[in-house]
Amino acid sequence: MNVAIIGCGLIGEKRASSIKGLAELEIVGDIDEKRASSIAKKYNCRYTDNWKKIINDSEIDIVIVATSNNVLAEITTEAIKKNKHVLVEKPGARNLDEINEMLAALKNSSSKVKVGFNHRYHPMIQKAKEMIINRKIGELMYIISLYGHGGRQGYEKEWRADKKISGGGELLDQGVHVLDLGRYFFEEEFKEIFGMPLTCYWDMEVEDNCFATLKTETDKVLHMHVSWTEWKNRFFFEIYGKLGKIRIEGLGGSYGQETLTFFDMGSVSRKPDIYSYKAGKDDNSWRLEFKELLSAIKQDSQPKGNLNDAYEAIKIIKKIYKVDK
Repeated sequence: MNVAIIGCGLIGEKRASSIKGLAELEIVGDIDEKRASSIAKKYNCRYTDNWKKIINDSEIDIVIVATSNNVLAEITTEAIKKNKHVLVEKPGARNLDEINEMLAALKNSSSKVKVGFNHRYHPMIQKAKEMIINRKIGELMYIISLYGHGGRQGYEKEWRADKKISGGGELLDQGVHVLDLGRYFFEEEFKEIFGMPLTCYWDMEVEDNCFATLKTETDKVLHMHVSWTEWKNRFFFEIYGKLGKIRIEGLGGSYGQETLTFFDMGSVSRKPDIYSYKAGKDDNSWRLEFKELLSAIKQDSQPKGNLNDAYEAIKIIKKIYKVDK
């Protein structure tokens, strides 16, 4: 299948690398023509500074949208109307109105739309899911998660700090991944939501930290802290069950090696048997996510981690923002 990428920043380039051998990258687009040209040269494809040219290209089957948040929904909606399949980066939109516009367009389209929840495809996340399905830790009780980075010099001047462009701060940025993983593991919706977005350090109008606690109808709890003031990049995710717990740390790269520790409380002594696992150095989550979209196209079904999942995550985020006001 022929692929186009709109948005040639860090994530756009990761997407370009991840589809090698799975599909043909035909064209890339970015408002910064030099950046588009650089990626096009690297991957031997065409480039443009006009995303509408890509949407109207009849040879393109799949569009990957890796732009800033303010145009994610607009570009995706137009692609859906042209019956293009889409992989749109998280959070998928800035608000529920934008998500609803995409969902409405999808009703009259043959498009399959995947949202960039690539954390689902990290090897230790996948291993944890398999262990939970096999009831290694029994009935789930709660999840505790810490996720963040410390930004960089001038971070307060970047587009993520501008609410009109981003739609929100760290809760919408990395927090959306934690919320998606909570729903992914619990397989339930959250009914009670309390959150506290704070701007602790950066001179910006959006939150640089958020603390939140959420509970499902069956009393499963997600407690999370996401941060742009985590001075050493960190991903920490613990899943507690009645027979043990799973601890996942790291995401590779600057977040450290991805590991899983299984604390098995099945023994009579109540002292856990501890088992440790390590992921390889390569991050294949981007590639696995794209394969999920290809599989959905082949099977004529909507992929996992789709617009409905984005809708549920953003609905939670907007409730937290509203409560904070």
